[in-house]
Amino acid sequence: MVVTATLKQIRFEVPLYTVTEAATALGVPTSTFATWVKGYERHPKHRSPVRGRPIVTSFTASPRYPSIPFVGLAEGVVLAAIRKVGVPMQRIRPALVELSKEIGIEHALASRSLYTDGAELLYDYAKKNPKIDDDSIQDLVLVRRQQRVFVPVVAEYLKRIEYGRDGYASLIRLPGYDRANVIADPRRSFGQPIFSQGASKVRDVLERFWAGDDLATVATEFGISATEIEDVLRATSRQAA
Repeated sequence: MVVTATLKQIRFEVPLYTVTEAATALGVPTSTFATWVKGYERHPKHRSPVRGRPIVTSFTASPRYPSIPFVGLAEGVVLAAIRKVGVPMQRIRPALVELSKEIGIEHALASRSLYTDGAELLYDYAKKNPKIDDDSIQDLVLVRRQQRVFVPVVAEYLKRIEYGRDGYASLIRLPGYDRANVIADPRRSFGQPIFSQGASKVRDVLERFWAGDDLATVATEFGISATEIEDVLRATSRQAA
């Protein structure tokens, strides 16, 4: 029982990632992920202010300190998929908020219910609510064999998430890398991104390279291909640029 309680705490209650670290793991700009975490307020000229509520679970923290729990990272996977499709978040944000209410649980974006029932609920809600951008919903949901399902891009992102017995995300195959197989697993390395092969922490591998070890040496010592290391270096560089 102690192990279960501790695992639940790590997934839901412990800030594990900074905004930048989470953005890198998901392959989205830090500025974009920050709006998902903090919300936004814009002031178009000659128009009323436009506000968006936070949609990713986070905790208050000083800059450069972790503020995102594992469940928030899982929520970010769904939003990264929507962004990948090209649907503007401001058009879909109200529907996602309502989707959480329809599913009837906290952290709906990180739940198995989103994977199994989300497309149907999202489509039906949009049809019933004229304020929702119907075109945006149709960019995310299609009809296949008389069932509403997520479009392939979103479906592939959702397949990156494994769910625990409680129905919530328990492991994520991170989409922020092109060739490296990197996962976040709260049961290992306190949820920090690790290489699937060998379970070395991405941070440890990068720090050895940045300390001056050549690529071949780092690859041999950690049992990871040079291609994977180059990939995580590129992902990190994109965020630093």
